[in-house]
Amino acid sequence: MTELKVLPLIPLRGITIFPYMVLHFDVGREKSILALEAAMLNSQEIFLISQKDAKKEEPAEEDIFQIGTVCTIKQLLKLPGDTVRVLVEGMYRGKIIKYIDEENYFKAEIEEIKEVDAKENNNNTEALVRMLKDAFDEYIKLSGAMPVESLVTFEDYLDSPGRLSDMIASYLMLKQDKKQELLEACNITQRIEKLLVIVENETEILKLEKKIGVRVKNKIDKVQKDYYLREQLKAIQEELGEDDEDKKEINKYKSKINKAKLPKSVKEKALYELDRLKGTGVNSAEGNVIRTYLDWILDLPWNNETKDNKDIKKAREILDNEHFGLKDVKDRIIEYLAVKQMSNSLKGPILCLVGPPGVGKTSIAKSVAHALGRNFVRMSLGGVRDEAEIRGHRRTYVGAIPGRIVYGMKQAKSKNPLFLLDEIDKMNSDFRGDPSDALLEVLDAEQNNTFRDHYLELEMDLSNVLFITTANSLHTIPRPLMDRMEIIEVEGYTYDEKLNIAKKYLVPKKLKEHGVEDNKITISDASISVIIEEYTRESGVRSLERNIGSVIRKSIADMLENNKKKINITVNHVRKYLGAGIFSYDKADKEDKVGVVTGLAWTAYGGDTLPVEVSVMDGNGRLELTGKLGDVMKESAKAAYSYVRANSEKYHIQSDFYKNKDIHIHVPEGAVPKDGPSAGVTMITALVSALSSRKVKHNVAMTGEITLIGRVLPIGGLKEKSLAAYRAGIDTIIFPKENQKDLEKIPGSVKNKIKFIPAAMVDDVVKEALLEEETHGN
Repeated sequence: MTELKVLPLIPLRGITIFPYMVLHFDVGREKSILALEAAMLNSQEIFLISQKDAKKEEPAEEDIFQIGTVCTIKQLLKLPGDTVRVLVEGMYRGKIIKYIDEENYFKAEIEEIKEVDAKENNNNTEALVRMLKDAFDEYIKLSGAMPVESLVTFEDYLDSPGRLSDMIASYLMLKQDKKQELLEACNITQRIEKLLVIVENETEILKLEKKIGVRVKNKIDKVQKDYYLREQLKAIQEELGEDDEDKKEINKYKSKINKAKLPKSVKEKALYELDRLKGTGVNSAEGNVIRTYLDWILDLPWNNETKDNKDIKKAREILDNEHFGLKDVKDRIIEYLAVKQMSNSLKGPILCLVGPPGVGKTSIAKSVAHALGRNFVRMSLGGVRDEAEIRGHRRTYVGAIPGRIVYGMKQAKSKNPLFLLDEIDKMNSDFRGDPSDALLEVLDAEQNNTFRDHYLELEMDLSNVLFITTANSLHTIPRPLMDRMEIIEVEGYTYDEKLNIAKKYLVPKKLKEHGVEDNKITISDASISVIIEEYTRESGVRSLERNIGSVIRKSIADMLENNKKKINITVNHVRKYLGAGIFSYDKADKEDKVGVVTGLAWTAYGGDTLPVEVSVMDGNGRLELTGKLGDVMKESAKAAYSYVRANSEKYHIQSDFYKNKDIHIHVPEGAVPKDGPSAGVTMITALVSALSSRKVKHNVAMTGEITLIGRVLPIGGLKEKSLAAYRAGIDTIIFPKENQKDLEKIPGSVKNKIKFIPAAMVDDVVKEALLEEETHGN
């Protein structure tokens, strides 16, 4: 029976001690120090064993492995801070039989573990020992963990496989669980087999590490070699009196900065960045960023300025030659030139041209630039939703660039261009910010002389830039932004204006585009009129231009197919080329009717007539509204119904009609959506006519919003509505009295042929629109 020993025990954290292994470690726990002291008083023997979790400060019995090593204490050294350094030598494996309770430190009965050797298969063991020795030799050479000469020591233990395996295990850098597994392997053959697998696996890992290390070293060596050669090249060039590429590049930038007429602050910033470029090197990553920044600074027109054309007559002539109409815009530009000629220091105005599509907002901006003699830059804001598009990105971001304002200034090559911000009402915002907020500084004449782009971080003077913005609607433009601009409304063209534009501009333009020589194709005024009235319905002239182009192309094909030398396009030609007319305009009725009134409406395509019909039937007071009316128009109908009901006696209508009569209000062309408050007076007139059986004058049209007390409120689009009435053959228009100021905008050709009657109250409308009573009531 194996003799049992009672020994003090120290649980080790992260350390495994093998027999024959000499090791020193530090002891700091109170229990462990007491165990050491007890061992020194006894036989200097102590049982060292690993604990399962190295992080556990106070391990219990279940936290400690069962097998460890009995060791002899060789030396104790007290260190500052109640720590003891101990040197031990492993003697043999031991196993805990039982713990002996001890208050101050662990004490246990230890049984020595005898190693098992497979004596019946000595040849097998010897072969394993040799393989282990060879594998460990290779491991040592690869790792460089110990001198190769030390391998001689291992030669002495080839006849003792157990001791050899323990010594090799103690040298390997293994995880705790692997070392414990080797310690618990009492069968020498099995231990050597496990150790052999571990050594070979570690050797393969070392080979892979070395391979990766060589690859990395080669890359580093190449960088160092390149740097060394470059420095040598610099030294050689200096000796020969030649400049290297970096120096040439820096000298080139320095020359450009000195020649450029840069403001003081800009020049200082450029020279500062040039100094940074010297330090970082031209071809480095940071060097490329600095070079790009310097290129931007040098490309911008800090002091380049074009001379304005101060000849007002010539400017007016250019504007008139290139655009028909648009009087307000032309007058504002002429005013600007006149004041600038007087003061010579006027800041650029910020104009906003608002109007329907196709009326020439963008093209008038080009004409203004031509008239002023300024460079023209256009920036489309449609769909822009990133604030950095306007102000740029900070240079801390990879791939940062300036904003579109700075880019436009670079493109303009002068500090006083005409800058067109197109479709300013089409901007959006998202998580990247609101670009309209970034434009607040740009479009403020009091602030834009110190505009700062995030990329440049330099003050740029935009006060001499003439900003013109365009929009289809003011509703989507933020109020603070709109407040910074001078709003000029560009209204839709009248029939006469469209005819003139087609004759003077569109037809010559299209003939030139298609390469048609003079007089080979001519278009009569009647043909253009048919295209305007039957094939287009718009405020602008885009569709008119497309149709004229189509007619010219078809006439060219006709000439070539039929060998004609010239062709005069008539109305018949237009109908042949374009097919049947697409649009038609309502003509006024030739007779007076009860309950049918001609209203006037405004659409995106211009003005139009809007007949309203009212039918009265026996019933129980139901009000029916049809014709695809919008909410506002339905409310106007209800307000008209309530007004008529409240004032029935005044118009000789039965006071109880709302109890025994059903009323149906219908607006024809039921598939077309209609909305707006301006049909209020039309509905009241139709209701009074139908309920009192009084006829409505067939030659009268009307427009106006109404209130429940009978006031007629102002409306918009009087010019367009008047043109629609003129086309329909109406000779009298009743309109709100507050819209009298808008009569100035109506062309004289229309005003001379239509009688305009202002109305302040509904009574005025009814009096002018209805014929004298025939019967009273229904």
